[in-house]
Amino acid sequence: MYRTHNCGQLRITDAGSEVTLSGWVQTIRDKGFMMWIDLRDRYGVTQLIFTEENTGADLFEAARKLGREFVIQVSGKVIERSSKNDKIPTGDIEIEVQALQVLNAAKTPPFTIEDNTDGGDDLRMRYRYLDLRRANVQQNIIFRSQVAIETRKYLAEQGFIEVETPVLIKSTPEGARDFVVPSRMNPGEFYALPQSPQTFKQILMVSGFDKYFQIVKCFRDEDLRADRQPEFTQIDCEMSFVTQEEVLQTFEGLTRYLFQATKGITLPEFPRMNYDEAMQRYGSDKPDIRFGMTFTELNDLAKGHGFSVFDEAELVVGFCAEGQAEHYSNKDIKELTEWVKRPQIGAKGLVYIKLEADGSIKSSVGKFYSDEALQQWAAHFGAKAGDLLLILSGEAEKTRKQLGELRLEMGRRMGLMQANDFKPLWVVDFPLLEWDETAERFFAMHHPFTSPKKHDIARMLDGDFETMKSLRADAYDLVINGVEIGGGSIRIHDRALQEKNFKLLGFTQEQAESQFGFLLGAFEFGAPPHGGIAFGFDRLCAVMSGQKSIRDFIAFPKNNQGRDMMIDAPSPIAGEQMDELYLQSTWTPGS
Repeated sequence: MYRTHNCGQLRITDAGSEVTLSGWVQTIRDKGFMMWIDLRDRYGVTQLIFTEENTGADLFEAARKLGREFVIQVSGKVIERSSKNDKIPTGDIEIEVQALQVLNAAKTPPFTIEDNTDGGDDLRMRYRYLDLRRANVQQNIIFRSQVAIETRKYLAEQGFIEVETPVLIKSTPEGARDFVVPSRMNPGEFYALPQSPQTFKQILMVSGFDKYFQIVKCFRDEDLRADRQPEFTQIDCEMSFVTQEEVLQTFEGLTRYLFQATKGITLPEFPRMNYDEAMQRYGSDKPDIRFGMTFTELNDLAKGHGFSVFDEAELVVGFCAEGQAEHYSNKDIKELTEWVKRPQIGAKGLVYIKLEADGSIKSSVGKFYSDEALQQWAAHFGAKAGDLLLILSGEAEKTRKQLGELRLEMGRRMGLMQANDFKPLWVVDFPLLEWDETAERFFAMHHPFTSPKKHDIARMLDGDFETMKSLRADAYDLVINGVEIGGGSIRIHDRALQEKNFKLLGFTQEQAESQFGFLLGAFEFGAPPHGGIAFGFDRLCAVMSGQKSIRDFIAFPKNNQGRDMMIDAPSPIAGEQMDELYLQSTWTPGS
């Protein structure tokens, strides 16, 4: 056998045992008369010791020819280390090697296979098979596997059935861009890769399956960032004969179970907050509630004093950063002002009020407002001596979003966003529709199959344009630490209501029938009330691990340009393949 134990298994109680280990050479420390090698596999690291006296000259010289990442097999005796390492589980022992076999030699790797590597992103992605040897990356992938296993356990115990839905489907115009696949047997026609299994899981509810789930690959051809990939994984679920409350209770239960089973963490309560409140208090529909600094509006107190920036603004709003007055000098405030004026934020300026410890007050708008007026503002914020007030103004929606970004930045600077402090939140009662001034039409806030609230159904069927703007959806998002983990809704299950929603979204009757006739037809054969949710699986794993990027939880991710650096994809295809698929192109790479 290649091994009797793995490299993370042996302890001081094994001292005196004869063992065989196999793995990769991680580090070599050669002292001339004595040599140590750290042998690594996915379970851990074990130190090997070679001495001319105990190992023998031939074996000692053979060990000196080893290099990093050689694959070797060793046999020897477990002995107690004279210099113990309390940072690893095997740190009390080492193996006095008596036999060595090189199973495979290795080139010197282009970067160090350590937790803190010297390889850049593109280099590590090009040699992903080496990057995956790093212990911290392996732990992420192992953790992902554990979350998937526990997800299946929980949902199976709740009566859910796992069903695979098609990967080659029909292109739909809503949402992100589709990835399309040409059909050789149907010239000029294309499949699309699913952005989600949405319509199929609704069809499963019509089919009577009652509770469905799938850990499923989805594909969206959209711009990438740390928490987006062109292909990603969802925990996709649907239930029949349920209310919103029942869906929330079920998946709050799943979330609690996953944190407890994989992290040993008991989550606090899951508060509910409606969309309007989230936007008004935090400037975001996915607020991070690990810390306060909620918004306070100042229109009544700030306007009418001759300060045109406030007088001409639709909204004057700010928050209180507790205890920060002494930490922000004029230079620091100037730097923070430049931060909010960056194009990514877009604010035109920043107003501050510092409540000094001695009771005095300093402000960038002191010449427009008396100290008494500014003290009144402070009282309105609930501020005290030592606090710092930060205020923005402008168009209401934009200003709230800008202040929301500033709030998060201050939370980071103040150390209020601890990785192992998890605060979940349900955001509910989203608008059903969003009006786009440029396109001059409505878009679905979630997707076209989301049901309005029951009390809004009649208004949706018969209401005017302004009524449509005020419709509320039976939709909900799960947010943890300011990250949207999942979203879902109660679905429309009535043909007439679904046709009305398609019409509001700009579909002609012919387009709706062409794109979704199969679903509309299914609704005529007894569709039950149903609803569901989808969790972003990669994102959930990252948040549970206190990390921002999802890439290290995906075995073979794409880079920021959507490329697989290891296999060099996407890539051109042969002319013969183009002909078989009836594709013609005048575009060539680099043109």
